[in-house]
Amino acid sequence: MILNKMRLIPVVMLTCLLLGGCQQETKKAGMAAPGPVEVDVVTVTPQVAELAVELPGRTAAFRVAEVRPQVNGIIKQRLFVEGSEVSAGQLLYQIDPAVYQAKVDSAEAALARARAVEHSTQLKAERYKVLVKTKAVSELDQIEIEATWKQAVADVASAEAALNSARIDLNYTRVTAPISGRIGKTMISEGALVTAQQSTALATIQQLDPLYVDVTQSSMELLKLKKDLSSGAVAGDTAMRREVAIILEDGSQYGETGSLEFSDVTVDQTTGGITLRAIVANPRGELLPGMFVRANIVSGMKADAILVPALSVSRNVKGQAVVMVVNDESNVEVRIIESGRNIGDKVMVNSGLKGGEKVIVAGLQKVKPGVAVHAIERETPVVGMVTGQTEETQAVAKVE
Repeated sequence: MILNKMRLIPVVMLTCLLLGGCQQETKKAGMAAPGPVEVDVVTVTPQVAELAVELPGRTAAFRVAEVRPQVNGIIKQRLFVEGSEVSAGQLLYQIDPAVYQAKVDSAEAALARARAVEHSTQLKAERYKVLVKTKAVSELDQIEIEATWKQAVADVASAEAALNSARIDLNYTRVTAPISGRIGKTMISEGALVTAQQSTALATIQQLDPLYVDVTQSSMELLKLKKDLSSGAVAGDTAMRREVAIILEDGSQYGETGSLEFSDVTVDQTTGGITLRAIVANPRGELLPGMFVRANIVSGMKADAILVPALSVSRNVKGQAVVMVVNDESNVEVRIIESGRNIGDKVMVNSGLKGGEKVIVAGLQKVKPGVAVHAIERETPVVGMVTGQTEETQAVAKVE
């Protein structure tokens, strides 16, 4: 019996080894044929895009007037509240008018004396004109009296001019606002001596409604835009490009839409930029001169813009922008593209892709070129007005 049992042991062990080998072969056979990898794709579709550049800049007052005295004297009164709104012609300072009032009185007296002399010589000249006919006076006397009368008329005109000058100086003792706007702090107090055309301004008035927004655009970007407009790659409309949206420092959009006034004709040699000036309404006084803002200026329309999600774009070892696409054979293919501006979470593709191609947006880490995949289409929402950034400027696009 013991001998029979010992003979059965090798048979059992061989049977177990055969069964274990069959199970391993079954597992290997099951792993040898994996299915295609699932990836999310977006089908590229040309879209109509409204392009705009987002440029940094600062606000500036629409008008700035420095108030200075035009006559010498002592400041008697300050008649405004610092930081308040003033109207053109409003009295701001009163200079002591006593000296200038005396000059006006003296000029009036001189004018009255000149007029009296002129009247007397006029009567005498008219009398001599009658007497010369009867030879009662000589013609020489008549000519001299005529000349004296004309001199008296000139003296009257001179006295009138002196009186007008004195009155102007007297009026200048009333320092008024040259423009309407908000006045700043006063630099001179009551009792201070001021002089005509002094270098120190008494105060500064700034008109804040409307307000200028001065921004700088790269000359290279401007040249590229002009080339695109001339070639038809970007459609432009003058009225459309004049609209400017203002974005405040906190990222919120200003409630009023401005308009582009002009573009400077000179490039700044230090920055290589061109100054653009926009004008925007400021009825509530929310904007102040010197504030940092960003201006969205519409530059044109691109009828066949290609936009892909930014997460689908990577760089190769040469620094070139690449995307993974699924070809007609459902295999992965690397495509080198020329990327343009960022528009929100998307990138505009200038070249390298065409409509209908499928770009992989998820599952990139699971695939490599040439691998068969199963593409699952991802829904892409319609994009409204979004903000993005290029290498040198920022951009805005509206996709319809």
